[in-house]
Amino acid sequence: MTRAERQAQTRDRLIEVAKEMFLRDGYAATSLDKVALEAGFSKGAVYSNFRGKEELCLAVLDVIHAEKVQGVLDAFTQDADLDTKLKAFAAWAHQGLGEPRWTALEVEFGAVARHNEWVAAELVKRHREIREAIGQLIAHVAEESGLSTTLPVQTAASALLSLGVGLGALRSLDPHVDVDVFTDVMRALVRE
Repeated sequence: MTRAERQAQTRDRLIEVAKEMFLRDGYAATSLDKVALEAGFSKGAVYSNFRGKEELCLAVLDVIHAEKVQGVLDAFTQDADLDTKLKAFAAWAHQGLGEPRWTALEVEFGAVARHNEWVAAELVKRHREIREAIGQLIAHVAEESGLSTTLPVQTAASALLSLGVGLGALRSLDPHVDVDVFTDVMRALVRE
């Protein structure tokens, strides 16, 4: 194994362990020392891969966001009619939206952005990337289904991202919050 491969493996392991710890214990309670110890590395290994705890948490959020985005893509890229895709999306929303530990981490880390301009800028960049991906997906689904959107695509993407964040926060406190409104809004965004 090359040095670069070992370093990539170490980085992946650190992210995996940090994800478990951030989700289990929270951002504030998870130290780089604890991550290094649980991952079986020195604190130096952490610092050779990440500039600090904030950068490590962003890497963890990138992994979580990629998992969530993949779930949405899986629902909408299957070879099926729009109604079946929307049902698959609704199933994903019932399982993946508002998972309490993930939502708590997002909120807790978001509070760090109030005091750290770099973190704020990085979170804004990631939210813009997610919104752009949602917009591309909306445009693709509308075109593929021979439909048009009732709002400009980027406006619809912003609305869906905001709705998802809001529903996620509500569901993290009350798992009985109905996420079918998400699918209803998606249906309202497209027309023949």
